Amino acid sequence: MPFIREILNYRSLSIVGLEKNTGKTECLNYILERLPLEKMRVGVSSIGIDGERKDQVTQTAKPEIFLREGIIFSTTEKHFRQRKLVAELLEIGDVHTSLGRIVTAKVVAPGKVMLSGPPSTQELIKWIKNLNYQYNVQLSIIDGALSRLSPASPAVSEAMILATGAALSLTFSDLIAKTNHVVKLVNIESTKHDIPIELTSSQNGIWLYDTSRKKHAVLYDSAFTMNEREVDRKIDGDLVFVSGAITDRLMNKLSSDKYLTNCEIVVKDFTKIFLTPLLYNNFIKKGGKISVMNRSKLLAICVNPVSPTGYKLDSDAICNELYKLTGVPAYDIFKYI
Repeated sequence: MPFIREILNYRSLSIVGLEKNTGKTECLNYILERLPLEKMRVGVSSIGIDGERKDQVTQTAKPEIFLREGIIFSTTEKHFRQRKLVAELLEIGDVHTSLGRIVTAKVVAPGKVMLSGPPSTQELIKWIKNLNYQYNVQLSIIDGALSRLSPASPAVSEAMILATGAALSLTFSDLIAKTNHVVKLVNIESTKHDIPIELTSSQNGIWLYDTSRKKHAVLYDSAFTMNEREVDRKIDGDLVFVSGAITDRLMNKLSSDKYLTNCEIVVKDFTKIFLTPLLYNNFIKKGGKISVMNRSKLLAICVNPVSPTGYKLDSDAICNELYKLTGVPAYDIFKYI
């Protein structure tokens, strides 16, 4: 997987999987083993629990996370006590989790550790800033939890790697289709319009915005109240800004509104899009446009062709087809470790 050099162009990286056992940990170990630690300081943590010896669902063996000397890591108190490496304690955070507070330490002698870090995206953002400010960390790596794409939000990390594989589907065509759909969402273009901070900073509401006259008004207070009242049309607009998530229900409502037919729909980033492939593809084919405030940078797709039950797919065929459809390099992780 020759993308290590490209990783060095970014200050933060997330590794996220479309399902458990798609090879996130193998991918993380591959990266950590090859980063030039003599030239840079690296920090690593997880939004879930990673590095356990055995999968808690399938009871199959899993690779542990190996950290080299000099790497800074954050994990909970419980897993810090269980570490199999020598570390210098740097700080104990104020955030409490079910496994204790978050401990940040520096590896003195290499070994293995379980990572269970900040429990939310907001805490991850703080973690990255703290590592950079307090310990001069040039690259922060986040290992995502089960099927959670939130760490890949550009609000959290600058770049991402997507892990997929036979654990997602044992059918070649289905695996390709599901992965391709997510890549399409990741690669959605950024809007060319400057959207008012009143809209971008809002936590609720669907807004109508007139990009030429710079006027805006609330279409709906939230997606839950769409059917309870008529829209108060104070202005005409050519852009709809969705402050939260866009779902099939919301998309059906917006696309069926004759006054919004030609409107560009904008969300904060791809992690806010929860559209089924059928609905999304039909909307795009009909000339609809969805944009994001902040676009993610997908560096590579890692493929684990082996399912938890031992069934194996043709990894070369998967990688070639994904690259053909997405233009994103795809690699069988087991060929490089």
